[in-house]
Amino acid sequence: MQKTEYDAIVVGSGPNGLSAAITLQQQGLSVLLVEGKKEIGGGMRTKALTLPDFLHDVCSAVHPMAVLSPFLKSLSLEKYGLELIQPTFAAAHPFDDGTAGVLDRSIEKTAEGLGKDCEAYLRFMSPVVRDLPKLLPDLLGPFPLPKYPIALAEFGLKALPSATWLAKRFKTREARGLWAGMAAHAIQPLENLATSAIGIMLMAAAHVAGWPIPKGGSQSIADALTTLFLSLGGEVQTDFPVRSLSQLPPAKAVLFDVTPKQLVAIAGDKLSSSYISRLQKYRYGMGVFKVDWALSEPIPFKAEACRGAGTVHLGNTLEDIAAAEKMTSLGNQSRKPYVLLSQPSVFDSTRAPKGKHTGWAYCHVPNGSKEDMTEAIENQVERFAPGFKDLIIGRSTMNTQQIEDYNPNYVGGDINGGIQDIFQLYTRPVLSASPYRTSAEGIYICSSSTPPGGGVHGMCGYHAAKQALKDVFKIKIAE
Repeated sequence: MQKTEYDAIVVGSGPNGLSAAITLQQQGLSVLLVEGKKEIGGGMRTKALTLPDFLHDVCSAVHPMAVLSPFLKSLSLEKYGLELIQPTFAAAHPFDDGTAGVLDRSIEKTAEGLGKDCEAYLRFMSPVVRDLPKLLPDLLGPFPLPKYPIALAEFGLKALPSATWLAKRFKTREARGLWAGMAAHAIQPLENLATSAIGIMLMAAAHVAGWPIPKGGSQSIADALTTLFLSLGGEVQTDFPVRSLSQLPPAKAVLFDVTPKQLVAIAGDKLSSSYISRLQKYRYGMGVFKVDWALSEPIPFKAEACRGAGTVHLGNTLEDIAAAEKMTSLGNQSRKPYVLLSQPSVFDSTRAPKGKHTGWAYCHVPNGSKEDMTEAIENQVERFAPGFKDLIIGRSTMNTQQIEDYNPNYVGGDINGGIQDIFQLYTRPVLSASPYRTSAEGIYICSSSTPPGGGVHGMCGYHAAKQALKDVFKIKIAE
């Protein structure tokens, strides 16, 4: 470390830590960004996990929120080397008969593929797509005083119900299955209130800005953000795991890109007992089991649309997916799990040697489960892409413990930093006028355990940094 004192220190270099550091540095402060691993990035890292020259995204891979985030959009990251690629289709959802529901960039083309549900889809999604750009600053932050109250109320009425209840709007297998695959990104039972919010956001995001993948892997987002931060005069210290505040040099503000569990462990001696008690009641959700493959050829999906989709949801019908997610939430494991899959090398040739490919997939598992789900996941892929298993030339797997070891923020394999159900949607990590403040002056939390939650959008870090600027440095950022 070059200095003995800083205006602000940010602990953790995921998308939120980087965003917080940049927001602070933009105001001319002296900012140190500390990362426990040797590489910057948190959930945005790309490594050769299987075979040499086969590049795999360790965590996040497809980034619909990165292009919608008001903060990330303001940074013009293309100037710092970031190149985003739009797959032919945002997502596809295959069925056993070889057909598939398709989420196209065009809302009209998506609707046309849903047959009898064409008009129902347009009626439901068109207002959301129209209003989403102006609602994003409110939706991607703490519970707001809305700038567009009528539009936000209309969105809320659609987002509040459970995904299974909202699915009653649709009659066709294609529409219901496609919807279930989107809503299951919530990583909780589809019967839960507000699971519709995740599905609606993801579908609308596809129609507004697509679901891009970064050329070279998710590490390129972290690299672009780091390059920008350094260009502003920020400092970075890697390979420096923080286990106590005493390890850090003096600073007027410290922002933690960690979940409540780590915050208590690191800074508990500075926090009030009542605040610690509330943090300890914070709930983590289901975990994930992930598989990465080196492949000799692209995955041979029966449904042609799946071969051009950046993301494929495997699980067949809405009923099948809902049953699997419910079973997992109760601590059991479905042998036919809902699987999220992507094969980025189809669209980005830098990910694998010429003629070869990479693929990854994960399924939800009980939090902390150490069960090996490789066979179950590969059986689901083979179900919709016969011959897939014959193409595997390398494999890497991560259970929930290995995922948490890789990134301590993924407690029990929970990649959302805590369950985002109706009780923790806007009250994460605690119910507070400012969820980013802690009970200790000058200490803030800026991770996905704060609003708006999981995803590569940087808005948690941005909002936390804004709060610190206002409280500590008397600087107010204009909206």
